[in-house]
Amino acid sequence: MTRAPFHVLFLCTGNATRSIFAEAILNRDSAGEVKAFSAGLTPAQAVDPHAIALLQRLDMPTRGLRAKSWNEFTRADAPRMDAVISVWVDTGKTCPVVPGQPVTAHWNVPSPFRDESNEDERRRAYALTLARLETRVGMLLSLPITTMDSVFLKHRLDEIGEMSEEP
Repeated sequence: MTRAPFHVLFLCTGNATRSIFAEAILNRDSAGEVKAFSAGLTPAQAVDPHAIALLQRLDMPTRGLRAKSWNEFTRADAPRMDAVISVWVDTGKTCPVVPGQPVTAHWNVPSPFRDESNEDERRRAYALTLARLETRVGMLLSLPITTMDSVFLKHRLDEIGEMSEEP
């Protein structure tokens, strides 16, 4: 279907936690065959410090992770995306148009952020979100994505997105 590496853009509302987790997981686990990126519809000022702390505790890569707008991926010098996966809770938001006709899918992943959370609850919520995304990214990596036609790839990515909430 495309050249290596296969490019995946994870979109979230703020690009502060969920899409950052997905980017870090995919880049860690893909052995260079897939390159992940992340962005937000309305990017936060910075990546959530709780997200960075969890990634660091798990010895996951954090270098270069930053909150950024999806508009960065519409510029002429941006990498060409093969797939765009939104990871917000489905509330009627739609994926923006990213150049190159990438396959699009939606993975309904609840935000771990809760204002009322105490520290233990917050850590559990972030760990659960990371685990959910690790499961889904693992399923994505089990697919022969570089050789699948775009219709079948979309179907499979949609199936991954319809998974139960449990990791």
